Amino acid sequence: MKKNSSDPIRVVIVDDHLMVRRGLATFLKVSENLELVGEADSGEAAILLCAKLQPDVVLMDMVMQGMDGAAATRLIRKQCPAVQIIALTSFKDDILVKSALQAGAISYLLKGVSASELAQAIRAAHAGRPTISPEATEALIQAASQDVVPGQDLTEREREVLLLMVEGLNNTQIAGKLSVSPSTIKSHVSSILAKLGVNSRTEAVTLALRHKLAS
Repeated sequence: MKKNSSDPIRVVIVDDHLMVRRGLATFLKVSENLELVGEADSGEAAILLCAKLQPDVVLMDMVMQGMDGAAATRLIRKQCPAVQIIALTSFKDDILVKSALQAGAISYLLKGVSASELAQAIRAAHAGRPTISPEATEALIQAASQDVVPGQDLTEREREVLLLMVEGLNNTQIAGKLSVSPSTIKSHVSSILAKLGVNSRTEAVTLALRHKLAS
């Protein structure tokens, strides 16, 4: 059935904590143009409820007993693609944020959000606009900006050479240890320096010790 613009936005709450559901229910009852149409205390119950009620927006807890919020979000979005889901959780872990958004949640908010901000996010979700809390955005940025551990692409032979470099051996000594020619070791050393993004053996050894690449 087609909704009129004056119709209230129909909301379902999904959370395994009764007090949280009660608080959100109270908020919805006093918010203009928002209507609480159902509550669920698990991901499994949420899927059944959404199939039955076809709400406009779901406030979905991410961490629950049994089926978690991301799994429930994915199934609800698959069965009821018109339903928009807001992840509403106490956690800002970047893995949790990614899993919620990849599952199909349009927004990610922390439970400490103000009533006015939550109401605004619900209306935005209903209109197809995402809302991501500053804390969740910061977690994603920090995760994306973390340095990749160097040396992950070293071959087994290059790791052997690097270990001997850490022990202070020169190319000729390393060649004798590994029963190969010094020119082969020189080639390995050049490759190691390039992969580690350093310019000298000393820098390579320092980096290897710092990141325990030669253990």
